[in-house]
Amino acid sequence: MAVVYILYSPSIDSFYIGSCLDLKIRLQDHIDGKYKGSYTYRAKGWKVFLSIKDLRYEQARRIEAHIKRMKSRKYIKDLARYPEMVCNLKDKYI
Repeated sequence: MAVVYILYSPSIDSFYIGSCLDLKIRLQDHIDGKYKGSYTYRAKGWKVFLSIKDLRYEQARRIEAHIKRMKSRKYIKDLARYPEMVCNLKDKYI
């Protein structure tokens, strides 16, 4: 099963949105700076802000794209604050 994840770095006060099949491995890759030149490489202290689990891979990619299109810190914070928004996304992108 796939996961959509949102990371937060206090050092640059920024969010990063991604999707993957194994969040534990992917998070460690970000923390270790495995992807030189990537957005997450330029900051330290990435922590999982929100994860949306138990998704099909294509569903995860669509939800990730939706969140990125919103381009809104408020929207990201609201996803964490209101679980029904996450449920709606899961239903919308079945």
